[in-house]
Amino acid sequence: MEASIHEVARLAGTTSRTLRHYDAIGLLPPTRVGANGYRWYGDDELVRLQRILLLRDLGLGLDQIRRVLDEQDDEAAALRAHLEWLRSERARIGRQIASVEGTIAAREKGDGIVAEQAFDGFDHTQYREEVEQRWGKDAYARSDAWWRGLGAEGQAQHRAAQEALIADWRAAAAAGTDPSSDEAQALAARHVAWLGSIPGTPGAGGTPVRAYIEGLADMYVADERFAANYGGAEGATFVRDALHAWTARHVQP
Repeated sequence: MEASIHEVARLAGTTSRTLRHYDAIGLLPPTRVGANGYRWYGDDELVRLQRILLLRDLGLGLDQIRRVLDEQDDEAAALRAHLEWLRSERARIGRQIASVEGTIAAREKGDGIVAEQAFDGFDHTQYREEVEQRWGKDAYARSDAWWRGLGAEGQAQHRAAQEALIADWRAAAAAGTDPSSDEAQALAARHVAWLGSIPGTPGAGGTPVRAYIEGLADMYVADERFAANYGGAEGATFVRDALHAWTARHVQP
């Protein structure tokens, strides 16, 4: 089956102009162009558009999206990885929705707010016990004080930087990038700098601590909660290998 450009635009929630632009830059050529100039799209093109929209939602630019799509051989694997991430996000957002609904209901009834419920899905302290066990109570206390001191705007900026980094990791993994390549090592350097920007973490503001970075990288793979951020075990393994390669080059044991 084929769909016209107008049908595709309507179904995808975009515009014919956007689809023509995607064609012009080589991102999404149509299956064929009719004698009247109409563009028609088949199943392969519709799946490619779905992936474009998914990657765009992660914050990738069109050049990055085209690179990912053109270099990714296993379409099904890429979609499965993205599906896993979407499911984890759905669970998190579901908790936030329930939390906000509970707050509204409590306020309307004049009841008190239960803090544990009000911040479910928003809690940055969910790994407190693990952090304290691994790196000490002082490390957690300092990072927690720094986080609260950022304020709403600063926290939003930090989250945006984190999400952009994760999106770039996922895109590089989906493209089959070599962990030791210049591209992957540039991401690893960004990741280490991001970790070092958080007060209380080992090596923060100074020389990176190899054991900390590699231990955290290993945990990304071992713990499915962290692996989900990078598209599952395969993506987390890519991040781990890139970080290990970076520390081997730049940090003394």
